[in-house]
Amino acid sequence: MLDTLLHRYFKIPYRLHVHTDRRVKKASATVLFLHGMGTSSSAWDGIIDKLPDDVRVISIDLLGFGKSPSPRWLKYSTDVQAKAVIATLLRLKIRRKLIVVGHSMGALVAVEVAKRYPFIVKSLLLCSPPFYSDLQKRTLLPTQTALLKRFYALAQKYPKNIVGMTPLATKLKIIGKSFNVTSDNVDIYMAALQASVLNQNGYDDVSRIRKPTHILYGSLDPIIVKKNLESIAKRNEYVSVSSVVTGHELIGRYLPAVARAVVAFIPGKK
Repeated sequence: MLDTLLHRYFKIPYRLHVHTDRRVKKASATVLFLHGMGTSSSAWDGIIDKLPDDVRVISIDLLGFGKSPSPRWLKYSTDVQAKAVIATLLRLKIRRKLIVVGHSMGALVAVEVAKRYPFIVKSLLLCSPPFYSDLQKRTLLPTQTALLKRFYALAQKYPKNIVGMTPLATKLKIIGKSFNVTSDNVDIYMAALQASVLNQNGYDDVSRIRKPTHILYGSLDPIIVKKNLESIAKRNEYVSVSSVVTGHELIGRYLPAVARAVVAFIPGKK
């Protein structure tokens, strides 16, 4: 009852579970990691291990995932997530600008954080960002964005299929071990899909952000619209784009590629 009163009616942001807070003396940089949909902050563990020892690292579970609060009534939009991220950072007493690293939905949240709280962001690394634009050219065949949105609509209609495919996809290493969607939380997964991915402004927002931004994506990723990423880079001089031969999840070749991209943002570490 108190939880509902504070967060639903008084609009007080939730505080999130902090999975990693690696504090160091005289940190060369502070890096914040935001995971993707259906996973948790443990997805970053293999990347954090590859970073220099003098980098302060923070990884947190977003609302609805991992050990963070998962209220059924909540709208899991990027603005709600961003407010919870900032509330958590204030508790950690962060005193320097951050390199914010987001994967998939976490990349959309990272953009929202940079848009709402630019004073706390030094640079952005956006991994596999599902940037979709509603501005579609007239063509005889449906665009990749339109096809992806149809796929998401089917996923929402048949959520049990997502749950059923998870064990096999994990075994085949299509998704990482941190991916955790079950019959108990698939409704939250779908709520996040609707509020954060389908109803997003990320494509336009990242085109206007004036922070050094690098977009890294897997060339084999089926949910990335490459033309959108290239378009963003053309519209915003602060944005660069590169790819690695991998899929969507943070596994395999993706891990060292992300670590290198993080280090590239740290002065004197290239």
